[in-house]
Amino acid sequence: MKKLLLIGIDTRSMLNSALQLDYEIYSTSYFSTSDTPTIKNQKIILNESVDESCGVFENEFNPQNLLDISRDYIDEVDHIIPISGVSPSDFSKKDRKKILGTSDVGNIEDKFKFFKRIENKFLTPMTFRLSDIGEAFEISENYNDIQFILKPVKGSGGYDITLLDNVEELQFSDNEFILQEYVEGINLSSSLLASQNDSKTIINSRLLTENDFEKNNSFIYVGNILPLTDESIMAKVNDIDGIVHQMKTTSEKLAKEFKLLGSNGVDYVLNENGLYVIEINPRLQGTFECVEKSLGINMLDAHIKACQGEIVNIPKPKCYSYKKIIYSPTRMKYEKIDLDNIYDLPHIGSITEKSQPLLTIIDTDEDFKELFEKVESASKKVNEVAKKAQLDGK
Repeated sequence: MKKLLLIGIDTRSMLNSALQLDYEIYSTSYFSTSDTPTIKNQKIILNESVDESCGVFENEFNPQNLLDISRDYIDEVDHIIPISGVSPSDFSKKDRKKILGTSDVGNIEDKFKFFKRIENKFLTPMTFRLSDIGEAFEISENYNDIQFILKPVKGSGGYDITLLDNVEELQFSDNEFILQEYVEGINLSSSLLASQNDSKTIINSRLLTENDFEKNNSFIYVGNILPLTDESIMAKVNDIDGIVHQMKTTSEKLAKEFKLLGSNGVDYVLNENGLYVIEINPRLQGTFECVEKSLGINMLDAHIKACQGEIVNIPKPKCYSYKKIIYSPTRMKYEKIDLDNIYDLPHIGSITEKSQPLLTIIDTDEDFKELFEKVESASKKVNEVAKKAQLDGK
């Protein structure tokens, strides 16, 4: 039996799918949610315990730590699937040969290289590489009618992205940030499968950030709703079928351009000027479970088969699926919440810091309005419980 390693920030959802396949499974993750399957070959960095803080993820997570504690697993297994938080570039050239998925990601994860490669082929935001913050303001002064944002050259999940107007002082080394035209509009995403010879967009979704709910100019990822329809796009648009078709053809062209392999995602922003390409996520995406629930397929199996040359048949969506990550509204001690649509659960009695990921709501329904009401009702209850469990008046 072949040995397969899943490695990333949170392997829970992929583990559930992997355990249905004919592999000996290994897992290394940062988070240890209470609903993560327990397997023989498993390592976890954050060991949650009663009255202990889970800390601040952005300050404490380092992909190198995952690689270091996985060293024996990496040597032992036949295949590796990096999940969000770990890049194929983090592995040695020798170990990269074991990766199932897109392994040549240098021109994708470096956002400036990515935009320079596609700027004359697709609609993209104007993008500049920066050497210091002064240069950002100099460029901005030359474009009085354009709002700009600052982004790390490498990064994901919407972290450390800010409007230039909100920056007073920022210290960074050469090539650490890009300055990019802020494209305001509807955030969308495609999920696609790619083999060496073919690619297929399997579903499109409405991508959600904190700004969709709080109107606070935060770009942190909070979830998705799929499939993409007149209802799930949650905005008034013309010709949804045309938008879906353009996303499909664009994503498949990008798959060929960057030689994508396996399951990958492409993020877009749609506004009155058209469909802007924002980034490629060269790995299994946050829509993983939503796709499985809507299409009734094992996404990990589909990913592996695509890497091995076979793109599985994709059925039509049988329902809507909605994922929403809840970030804790306060510093709180977790207690059991009586809901059947919550996942990525902290261990009872552990402490979640304010604004840190608390849990994930995932649900399905054939009726979009019913689904939206169920998820938002659950979201309200989770936030109420969190506030009641508040610690230290924070």
